[in-house]
Amino acid sequence: MSSIKLPKTQDLKRYGTLFSVLTKYGFEDVLATTTLKNIIPDFYLKKHPDTHKLLSYSTYERIRMVLEELGPSYVKMGQVISNREDMLPPELLIELEKLQDNVKPLENFDVEKKIEEELKISCREFFSYLSPKPLAAASLAQVHKAQLRTGEWVIFKIQRPNIKETITRDISIMKDVANALEKYSIQAQHLQPTQLIASFEKSINEELSYTQELNNMLRFTKNFETNEVIYIPKVYQQFSNDHIICMEFIDGIKVSEIKKLEENNIDTKAVAKLGVDLYLEQILNFGFFHADPHPGNIFVLPEIERICFIDYGMMGSIMPKDKEALEDLLLAFFKNDVKKIIIVLKKIALRTDIPDEKSLEYDLNELLEGISNIAIQNIKLGTTLNQFKNILYTNKIVIPHYLYMLIRALVIIEGVGLKLNPDFNITDNLEPYMATILRKRLSLKRFFNKSISRFQEYNNLIDTLPEDINDIIGKIKNGKLVIVHEHKGLNEFKDTLKTAMNRMVYAIIIAALSIGSSILVIADMPPRVNGIPVLGALGFLISAILGFAIIYSIFKNRNS
Repeated sequence: MSSIKLPKTQDLKRYGTLFSVLTKYGFEDVLATTTLKNIIPDFYLKKHPDTHKLLSYSTYERIRMVLEELGPSYVKMGQVISNREDMLPPELLIELEKLQDNVKPLENFDVEKKIEEELKISCREFFSYLSPKPLAAASLAQVHKAQLRTGEWVIFKIQRPNIKETITRDISIMKDVANALEKYSIQAQHLQPTQLIASFEKSINEELSYTQELNNMLRFTKNFETNEVIYIPKVYQQFSNDHIICMEFIDGIKVSEIKKLEENNIDTKAVAKLGVDLYLEQILNFGFFHADPHPGNIFVLPEIERICFIDYGMMGSIMPKDKEALEDLLLAFFKNDVKKIIIVLKKIALRTDIPDEKSLEYDLNELLEGISNIAIQNIKLGTTLNQFKNILYTNKIVIPHYLYMLIRALVIIEGVGLKLNPDFNITDNLEPYMATILRKRLSLKRFFNKSISRFQEYNNLIDTLPEDINDIIGKIKNGKLVIVHEHKGLNEFKDTLKTAMNRMVYAIIIAALSIGSSILVIADMPPRVNGIPVLGALGFLISAILGFAIIYSIFKNRNS
């Protein structure tokens, strides 16, 4: 019986396209290991004339090509999971990083009509200009420039029509395929497809909610309200909803435009230090950071001498307890404390299936030894973090998605710093924060706060203890208490016990036959042959045969 639910009629064509593309790129063996092929007509699974030529590419190149051909949802998925070094092999990650949003603007798109339908307003009443052509187009949205009647220039970020429904449908199909692959393909199980899809679903749902992006901007603004070197675009809530967001148009210079920055007499080395300082402040002070700080999302505003981050759709958030653990991890790295690093990793990790803890200790020690042998000005954080991610992957340690977002973001921001200043070293920026963390750890205020927190935890434990005990007793009374335990080597023990019991039974039979035969011989019970009772002699013979059989069995098992 098939384990795959029958797809809806509107999804059948999408399934067919998926399977047709997989077959085209030589992945029909993947389909053969699942029951998914049972729901798709045969004509979707025919060999494509280009398949032979495409097979000359590596498996990972073909995976990237499959995602590109399947369109925006799959491209976006590849981009989102391209930082999951804990789950995917490095060769695949290199290919996924090549994925780009090569999306054409929507044809015959009436931006004015769309805004009026969404916001229930008259555009002419509020806007003196609204560009019909987009400034940019991506897989999820496109951006249009406009001017308010009050004179301010703004941009509208507008979701593509029906994009949520399309992505929801594609994710449903991805889940079906992932479940089937994980169930039927051992090779696919190592890639943990269901967890990858879950990670993608969470990330894409956040990015598709413009209400969430608006709230991100407001929170970010509040965090830096007293900071005079960062500028956050103004957001216009009255012209925004879950599908459209309106914000201030930023007319600045991208940090990647080095020549333009120099023409405006801007010190690129100072920009590198300031930009990275602001980013570390997001992480270490607020635990709320921009998760995609590539050069296109960071501007310098020459007129007001400030740095501006744009695009707040993908943000990382660190819970207070995780923030403290992250600080512990940084301190352990700076102290070269391998054992502490392992303790913190286990604390942070979602799952640990470490095959050999000694091997993990050796890998981390080798990484730290390698860093200590490099002059501090030559240390590259990106290289170190990539090595660290490989160690996590090799040792089967799965850490939370936010931490991979953070690692990826740090690698990107270091790249931005190096582009602005070839001699840039992020460890110089980190050192003041490490000193602050150490001071905070040794402060009396933290000691008292920790003590109060522990006291409250113990107090809560004592308060809830009677209810917990009553709950356990109630489950025992109702027969609902289930104790789950695992026996290791139980089958071998059962086999050994069975053999021992069989030998014991044979020994009892031999003893009984021997005693019975002795009684018959002593009683001189007929019939006799040469004066020897026949039944007694027969009993001794059977006992001897059984005895030799047991002795043979024992020696055989000892030698095997």
